[in-house]
Amino acid sequence: MGLKQPRKRRLSVYLEPNLLEALAERAARRDHSLSMIAEAAVAAFLSPDDGERREAAIAKRLDQIDRRIARMERDQTIAVETLAMFVRFWLTTTPALPEPLAGAARAKGSERYDAFLSALSRRMASSSRLARELAEDIGSGGSAADPDS
Repeated sequence: MGLKQPRKRRLSVYLEPNLLEALAERAARRDHSLSMIAEAAVAAFLSPDDGERREAAIAKRLDQIDRRIARMERDQTIAVETLAMFVRFWLTTTPALPEPLAGAARAKGSERYDAFLSALSRRMASSSRLARELAEDIGSGGSAADPDS
């Protein structure tokens, strides 16, 4: 004969109507009895480790989110600084064109801009990112002169 488990004892509790409704909905959704759901809730409430485990899991997740945000801020700073340096360099080294050549330059600029947008679209569609390539090039001591090589 096997060992008998002690028989469960009955407990009557009073619950607010909305709490009882939530308990009934959870039990129906999980296809369990009200008693089973209530017993699990009381056990979780009384468990000293439950709160600590939940807090540790939340802290771990928040740390991951914090690191991702820090990386995004770093990448954004790199992008803004790169653009600012390029614009400053371009503005200080590019002389103004005489008026007769300005129309042809605008047309050529428009053509180049369309080519740039096309190249940017291809780049964004690929999994390769310049910031990652630069970090790898700098980390390996390689040259970052040609990002597409």
